[in-house]
Amino acid sequence: MTANKILIVEDETPIREMISFHLVRAGYETLEAADCRSARQLLADERPVLALIDWMLPDMSGLELTRMLKRDKANEDLGIIMLTARAEEYDKVAGLEGGADDYVTKPFAPRELIARVQAVLRRASTSDEEVLAAGVLELDTAGHRVIADGKEVKLGPTEYRLLHFLMTHADRVYSRTQLLDRVWGANVYVEERTVDVHVRRLRKALTGANAHHYIQTVRGAGYRFSTRTET
Repeated sequence: MTANKILIVEDETPIREMISFHLVRAGYETLEAADCRSARQLLADERPVLALIDWMLPDMSGLELTRMLKRDKANEDLGIIMLTARAEEYDKVAGLEGGADDYVTKPFAPRELIARVQAVLRRASTSDEEVLAAGVLELDTAGHRVIADGKEVKLGPTEYRLLHFLMTHADRVYSRTQLLDRVWGANVYVEERTVDVHVRRLRKALTGANAHHYIQTVRGAGYRFSTRTET
């Protein structure tokens, strides 16, 4: 994947061009697609690191495209931010559970979008060269891989970053607000419910290795990573 290449999937040309303009000014290279078919071709040919996907597209919904992409192993490391005028909590949760790493509601300020792009890309990368081990889990930060009971676990960028943070702060409880600040970034404004969605997604990915119970809910307090039995 190209580290600064971003795909914009938006059928309204003025919006697509506006987003591209501000991303280029921020130092990114952009690709543009007006529909899902073109987007999938660009993803295969150009390998961007992030896709901004509008919910309402002419050939299929952005949510359907996101789900399709996340089922494809070739796109497992692709960051996705959904762009939509649908502001209801149900829609936001549906987008996140569909595989998106973030959700931006229209209309949005370009500075907010750039901040969210930077946050998703920051979560997807790590410079620490080490292997963290706990229970049946190993997290190789140099290779950006998670091994559970000898088998590789496929995680999205946000789930990887969340697991990395919790493993490096094992047995400590963090509230949703603290996790948003530490994992998403203090200057990125997302709802606390976002944490719950990604915790569920992380647990689901770890279920096959019977490691899901490492991600523990502490009632009234937040979440922690621990290989000890929940109390």
